[in-house]
Amino acid sequence: MQTGGANGSVRAGVAVAACGVLLMSLSACGGSGADGGAEGDGASGGKAGRAEARTVDLKRIPGVGDRLQEKIPAGSRQVVAVYGENKDSADSTVVLYTKHGSTWDRTRTWNGHNGKKGWTTDHHEGDKRSPVGVFTLSDAGGVLADPGARLPYTRSASFQAPHYWAESHWHDFDYVIAIDYNRVKGTSPSDPTRPEGQSKGGSIWLHMDHGSGTSACVSLSKSGMRYLLRTLDPDQHPVVVMGDKADLKA
Repeated sequence: MQTGGANGSVRAGVAVAACGVLLMSLSACGGSGADGGAEGDGASGGKAGRAEARTVDLKRIPGVGDRLQEKIPAGSRQVVAVYGENKDSADSTVVLYTKHGSTWDRTRTWNGHNGKKGWTTDHHEGDKRSPVGVFTLSDAGGVLADPGARLPYTRSASFQAPHYWAESHWHDFDYVIAIDYNRVKGTSPSDPTRPEGQSKGGSIWLHMDHGSGTSACVSLSKSGMRYLLRTLDPDQHPVVVMGDKADLKA
């Protein structure tokens, strides 16, 4: 079943067909490790998002150097910034910035996780590192009903993580937002198509957190995901700026 976002449009086209196809797509977000635990892009409870006091005169996204700052589209008025603790850490902080006039306001902050081995500027399938960069946010979906998403939302039980994964990962994909890394925009997040080739990796999402590192995705709390789904607006051209703090500043 597919549903539209808050604008009431009905999503046609890519149904999340068979679990076999979906598992190919989810491989970047999770899987069973040798120890029997999931290696998925995770979902912990995390801390609830914190409302921030309005910050005046932020002319640019804090902690982001010219190289990545210049890749933020001029028309973007919503930026999800993911600040990794360091290159080899799975811990990160997720911040939503909203532009009013010519300045950015720090709107919400959540604790989160990224790839279990940290970050890379040259992500490839299976490296367990999240890609550094600026990526658009175009499509969403999940196991649960549309919570009032503004992005086009695809609901399907086929998003359900396999139950041979650790139980802590079963709800990872209740809500997801596709990060537009090596994917086709305008399709369900579960669409396995990778225009730049399978080896470059893909199926990298924002999704619910299970309290530890992921295979490449970024995870945050359920309340954080619900907030982002209800807030990120295609008309505001939302993007994610993500990486370890050193690479973000470079």
